[in-house]
Amino acid sequence: MSTTLLTVAPSPHIHQELTVPQIMRGVIYAMLPALALSVYVFGIGAVNVTVIAIVSCAFFEYLICTYLLKTKSSVADGSAIITGMLLAFNVPSNLPWYIVVIGSAVAIGIGKMSFGGLGNNPFNPALVGRVFLLISFPVQMTSWPEPVASWSIDGATGATPLGLLKDGLRVGDTVPAIMNEMPSNVDFLLGFQGGSLGEMSGVALILGLIYMLYRKIITWHIPISMVVTIFILTGLFWLINPEKYADPVFHILTGGVLLGAIFMATDYVTSPFTHKGMLIFGVGIGIITVLIRLFGAYPEGVSFAILIMNAFVPLINRYTKPRRFGNKPVTNG
Repeated sequence: MSTTLLTVAPSPHIHQELTVPQIMRGVIYAMLPALALSVYVFGIGAVNVTVIAIVSCAFFEYLICTYLLKTKSSVADGSAIITGMLLAFNVPSNLPWYIVVIGSAVAIGIGKMSFGGLGNNPFNPALVGRVFLLISFPVQMTSWPEPVASWSIDGATGATPLGLLKDGLRVGDTVPAIMNEMPSNVDFLLGFQGGSLGEMSGVALILGLIYMLYRKIITWHIPISMVVTIFILTGLFWLINPEKYADPVFHILTGGVLLGAIFMATDYVTSPFTHKGMLIFGVGIGIITVLIRLFGAYPEGVSFAILIMNAFVPLINRYTKPRRFGNKPVTNG
C-alpha cells in the first residue's frame, strides 16, 4: 500500500487560489490610500523616505540571498516591498536617508533573512527595524514634522498627540486642558496629526482594512480584538478619572493603533494561525499597548506590544491548534 506524505511548509499558508506574490500585491494596494495621504500631508519627505526604504529593503534582500545564502533572490515575491513600506510608515518623513537605509538593513538582515527568509522570521521585520532605529537614533526618530500639506523638505517639527498628552500630564496639566490645544478626533480620523507616515489617517487605514477583508487576505480577528481591547481598557480608565486619562476614541485614532492592528499584527508569518489564537494575540497586544501608554515612559507602545506578542505566537499556536483528525480524548473507564 502506497503512502502519501503530507508536507507542511512554513507560513504563510494559502487557503485559496492566491499565490504569495498576489497576496503581497493585495497588501500593497491596501496601503496605497494611507501612502497617498501621507504624501499629500508631508510632501516630498514622505516620497523620499518611502522610496529609499523600499529600494534599500529590496537591495539588501537581493544581496543576502545571492551572496550569503547562495539561493535564488526572493525579492520578486513582494515581501521586501511591504517591509520597506511598513518601515517607512513607522518613521518620520524628515528622517535622514542614511538612517532609513540602516533601518532597512536591520529589518531585512536581522529581522528576516537571519532566520531563513519569508516564513521563518518570528518577529515582524519592519518593527524590528523601527525599534532598532528608535533605540539608536532617539532624537531623529522622535522629531515629528508638522502636518502642513507642503512640498517643502524643511518644515517645523512638533510632538505627536500622544507625546503632547504625556508631556502635559507630566507637568501636572489635566486631560481636558491638554485636549483644548489639540485637533479634534474628527481631524485625527481624516488625517491631520503629527507622527509617522502611516499613522496619519484613520479613514485611509480603514479603507485598507476593508479591501483586505473583502479580498480575504486577512480576517477580522486580530484587528477587531486589538482595537476593542484598547477601547475597553482606556474607556474604563477614562470613566474612572477623565482628568487624568484620555477618552478611548482618542487612543484609537492617535498613534499606531490602527496601523499596527491592520497591517503589522496581521502579518501571516508572525501571528497565530487559528482564529482563537488570533483573538488571544490581539487582546494581548491591546493590553500591553495600554499599559505602556498609560504607565510607561514612552507615549506609544504598539510596536513593543506587537513584538512582545510575536514571541508568544509559538506558545499560542501550541495551545490553540485543533485536535488531530481521528484523535479521541482519553477517558477513564
